[in-house]
Order: sequence, then C-alpha cells, then structure tokens
Amino acid sequence: MSRDSIRPDYFEALYRADPDPWGFADSDYERTKYAETLAALPRDRYARAFEAGCSIGVLTEALAPRCDSLLAVDAAANALADAQARCAALPQVRLARAVLPGDWPLGESFDLMLFSEMLYYLDARDLRRLAACAEASLAPGGDILLVHWTGETDYPLTGDAATGIFCTALAPRVVITRQVRTDRYRLDLLRAH
Repeated sequence: MSRDSIRPDYFEALYRADPDPWGFADSDYERTKYAETLAALPRDRYARAFEAGCSIGVLTEALAPRCDSLLAVDAAANALADAQARCAALPQVRLARAVLPGDWPLGESFDLMLFSEMLYYLDARDLRRLAACAEASLAPGGDILLVHWTGETDYPLTGDAATGIFCTALAPRVVITRQVRTDRYRLDLLRAH
C-alpha cells in the first residue's frame, strides 16, 4: 500500500492507456451511483459548485443543470480534454487542471462541493490540507457531498479512512446530515453551520 499521495503522472498514464479507465461512461455501477449521488443533494439548485476529480466529466455533465456555476477540476490533462468535449454545451461549467490540495481555487466560495472517488488518493496530511481548503471556501449553510468506494484499494487510504479523516478535520464547522452505505460505496452529506 502506498503511503504518499498519488502523483498526477499516475493518472496521466492511466488515461493514456484507456480514455475511460473506470468505465464512467458506460458502467451500470457508475450510472446507479451517479443517480444516487444526485438524489442525495438536498437542494434543487446551487449557485456555485465545485467538483474535485471530475475525470472525463460524466458526473459533471449530470450535475451541471443543477448549478448556476460549476468549477470541475482534475489532475489529468487528457481526462480534462474529454470532459471539455462532453460539457462543451454547458456554459455554466468551467474546467481546470488542478492537483489538490495545492491548486485549490483560493478566494472562491462554494455552496456545494463534491468529492467523488478521489479522497483516498491523498495521504492523511494532504487530506487534512484539502479539508482546510474546503472549509475556507464553504459558504454558510453549504453542502459537501462525499462518495467513495469502500472495498480494498492499493491507494494511500481506504474510502472509509479517507472519509473519516476528512470529516474529522472539518468538525465542528460541519455536521453530517446523511450517510448511506451500500455494499460497494458510501455517501456522506455534510452541511456547514
């Protein structure tokens, strides 16, 4: 098991070998998880949303109609190119290359942040730094939605460990308002005080 955060070149190599390495575009598992992710959002509309680790933009495209503005970021430039093509007709979507937590969009405020299938790529130190960035940018009453695989990984953390560290780092600024656990993933909804 790796101990340090996974470097961007790992993702670039994955997307060079396969433009959709996790089957985001056509997997029944992903489709079901995306539907549950969107259904978990407590508001019909968000003014300013942030999506970390957007990959090729499948979830971005589905989330965008509920956002006035959506900033979606990923560490892999070639994945972002596919996301750009997928979301080209969505003017509210802004895509950017970012290696988190270092490239966090400082000075921006969001009433929704989505971290889906990406927290476990970070080590505990970087995860705490990411939580601090999220806390600084979270609008009062804003929502943070975490969705993560709960099976074994060879990443720095498991989905359960990463979610626990992230939530603990944000306490007491947020409360967990909903938790759903399936046989393959967990979903945690946090709300800012």
